[in-house]
Amino acid sequence: MDFNEFSLIYPNKETKDAHESGRDTPDIDMFTLQELGLLEILHLKNSNLSEFFTQDPTVMRYRMATFDDMLDFPELTDLLNRLVPILNDIMELRRLEADSGDTNDYLSSITEIELYVSSIRVLHEGLSGIREQLKSPAFVALTALITELAESDYYRELNQKLEELTHRVREIKSVTIGVNLDAQLRPSSAGVLSVNAESFKSGDVLDKILRMEFKNDAYTCIANLVPFGKKQSENQKMALSLAFNSAINDVYKSSLRSWKKIVQTYVLENTEFLLNLMPEFEFLVRGTQLLRALRDKGYSLVEPDIRPMEERAFQATALYNPCVALKIDDEIVSNDLIFDERATIYVLTGPNRGGKSVITCAIGLAQVLMQLGMYVPAGSAVISPVDGIYTHFPTGAEDTIDKGRLGEECARLGEIFDCVTAHSLVLLDESLSSTGSYEASYIAAEVLGGLAHVGCRCLFSTHLHELAAEIDQINQRSRADGGAAIDTLVAGIEGEGKRSFRIVRAKPDGKSYARDIAQSYGLTYEKILTRLSD
Repeated sequence: MDFNEFSLIYPNKETKDAHESGRDTPDIDMFTLQELGLLEILHLKNSNLSEFFTQDPTVMRYRMATFDDMLDFPELTDLLNRLVPILNDIMELRRLEADSGDTNDYLSSITEIELYVSSIRVLHEGLSGIREQLKSPAFVALTALITELAESDYYRELNQKLEELTHRVREIKSVTIGVNLDAQLRPSSAGVLSVNAESFKSGDVLDKILRMEFKNDAYTCIANLVPFGKKQSENQKMALSLAFNSAINDVYKSSLRSWKKIVQTYVLENTEFLLNLMPEFEFLVRGTQLLRALRDKGYSLVEPDIRPMEERAFQATALYNPCVALKIDDEIVSNDLIFDERATIYVLTGPNRGGKSVITCAIGLAQVLMQLGMYVPAGSAVISPVDGIYTHFPTGAEDTIDKGRLGEECARLGEIFDCVTAHSLVLLDESLSSTGSYEASYIAAEVLGGLAHVGCRCLFSTHLHELAAEIDQINQRSRADGGAAIDTLVAGIEGEGKRSFRIVRAKPDGKSYARDIAQSYGLTYEKILTRLSD
């Protein structure tokens, strides 16, 4: 196997190349992920999460098997967490060598080989104990690869030679340096007299004369030792360090020169694939932490039935929002949702804080988690990949002097039509809230008609109850042009304005929820009079 082609998240070179070329990459940007809330619960420090999305069902299934092993064996998370600092040290060592421009730093070569051997040993020891239980193609292949390296004759010889050389270098305790002085007693040149296995000790010249111990006391100085770096500038410290390393390199050059060649061939080649896997390690560790946090709280996670993109399927039971689930201690309300021939576009109405935004984000999160190759937060799920996810959520009090808030909203909605296809997912949450209901309903009806013509899946969560009443008219126009069907969803309310957070496929009653909201806050005329009389 070509080590540099190995991946824990791509099953083969073809799928990895397809992703890197952009052929397999959906249009899901970081702004969309932020609006959906995913970055709150799955944030990568050293990579861009949007780089990991895929449209390929084969890649998704490969990753889900990898996450299976990660969830079943917490040792894998611990193993990757122990490995990453070693690989970071290798990268830092290479960076320092590149910055210094010194290609003959043989001590760094030894250190790099030590780190390489350490990384292989950590992986080999960590995987050996569970190798027979691993099921995912990714970790089975990684175990075989590391076993091949760790048990090879070349690796054993490398390890043995490294132990011999490092013992020789590590036993160095001091260096004797001769310094020539000019007429003003300033150092003019210096050279190494010897490399010693014994440390120098502080001393006093008068005491040494009185004890008459000159022959057998070569390591006692005639003055006190001064701690290295004391009262020295950074330049002086660096100069001494460079002088020392240069001396060691000169002394050991003959025995270390061949090692530099080994680093450039065997070690560099066999370390590079581990360094290339570092973004994958972080993605797998953080993703596993998210899935385990949900599972530990008792929430359902399901492997979706991944359907072809052409089917444009989305059918989920017991769907919930993982961002909300991780924040609350109470049991979360889940909902069923299906996009089908009866409706690929929904208009969702209901009271404020009735669960409209929560379910809107839940749909998007289920889609993005699947296309990261992770389990879906639902009881069951049948989902097709999308080629892009486009969102339009409230912008808040942004500075929109040039266009005004309504102009800004319309501009953002217009940009969606530059990108959306029949295989996209569009999520609109309280769009056009910056204007009156008449103007908003008119613009929204035009937008819905356009999306119906495209045929994408869309959920439009809105306070515009008038819009929901116009769905039949919008359908009549769009269906005549071959557009997709639009239907309505309602966020349920129980008695006395109490929110159930249940989303049902039904026609809205055409009434405003203002009375229910007023009653829940005690702002009906009767309750106001009661409060005034108390």
